[in-house]
Amino acid sequence: MATETESSRHTPRRTSASSRTGATDEPRTPGTGKNKSHGGGRLRGHLLGTYGLLTLTVLLFLAFSLALPDTFPTLDNASSILSNQSIPAMLALGAMIPIVTGRFDLSVGYGLGFAHVLAMQLIVNNGWPWPAACLVVIVGGGLIGVFNGLLVEFAKIDSFIATLGTGSVLYAGTGWITDGARIVPGSHGLPPAFTDLYDSKFLGLPVPAFYVLGLAVILWLLLERLPLGRYLYVIGSNARAADLVGIPTRRYGIYAFAGSGLVVGCAGVLLAAQQQIGNPSVGMDYLLPAFVGALLGSTAIKPGRANAAGTVVAVAILAIGLAGIQQLGAEFWATSLFNGGTLLLAVGLAGYSARRRLRAGATATRRSLSEPASSTPPTTEQA
Repeated sequence: MATETESSRHTPRRTSASSRTGATDEPRTPGTGKNKSHGGGRLRGHLLGTYGLLTLTVLLFLAFSLALPDTFPTLDNASSILSNQSIPAMLALGAMIPIVTGRFDLSVGYGLGFAHVLAMQLIVNNGWPWPAACLVVIVGGGLIGVFNGLLVEFAKIDSFIATLGTGSVLYAGTGWITDGARIVPGSHGLPPAFTDLYDSKFLGLPVPAFYVLGLAVILWLLLERLPLGRYLYVIGSNARAADLVGIPTRRYGIYAFAGSGLVVGCAGVLLAAQQQIGNPSVGMDYLLPAFVGALLGSTAIKPGRANAAGTVVAVAILAIGLAGIQQLGAEFWATSLFNGGTLLLAVGLAGYSARRRLRAGATATRRSLSEPASSTPPTTEQA
């Protein structure tokens, strides 16, 4: 008996957290009761925020297809939409890059007009080979972007004011190059290889659509899979925190504006190949659609932050909406009404998505800090 008592004295007793608190030892089933309902609501909210705009795009296409069965759901109409919306899509992707860092480049419309008349001037009036002219235009767009970045990051001028000022200078340059008139090629026209940049097809679809797809993939890789993109997102989220962790915010801010300028230069070359004339007033028509696509895109795929895939989806819904209302016989002012209303909606939804993302992060942080002690593994007590 003494041996038994002695043995029990030195035998460790294992007590679970539930036995110490008087609870039963029945295992908990995750995802039941209130947690299950909250988890399901969060999942539905996540799916709606991620794929809601894409679903709306499909529904809008189906609605116009039912309303216009003879003209809308056709290959010719799809090719026309892809071709006509390729330049706005490229410009939206270019405008998206500074938005990632919390900046805005309002010079994209002016830069597009300047780039396309410069390309026409070099090819038509100066007799440059078209590849050299295109290269100069694209590099020039990048340099303009670097200048915008220097104004914002080093001169500390607000991005709205700095890029609007640069845009006004570019508009003046456009007027100086064209003298207020259009640049029209002679009887020989433009080089066929140059116009094929826009007019040719690949796999039965307009080749500009593949430019947009390639640009979107490149930006997706840069922003989502490489350190460059992570740094840009950190800067856009909290520039002060980015400075504290050692990210050179000024340098990466300039990178963002330079990327925007390069994309604008490419879009200007494509616009010159499409228009085949130099029109000094055409660039501003693309400014509003570009920002509508970039801002509305921040509410899809990656809700709460600008992203390439979401921008492509946003441009798609804008293209389908515009094509549908035009084929339904809308008045000439309907396009401006559609773009303006969609911009207001995009800004509101983008702000809501950003606030919702911040609230979700704060809730997750509070939940992790307030987990009960029962979540810790049981301890061994010596009697």
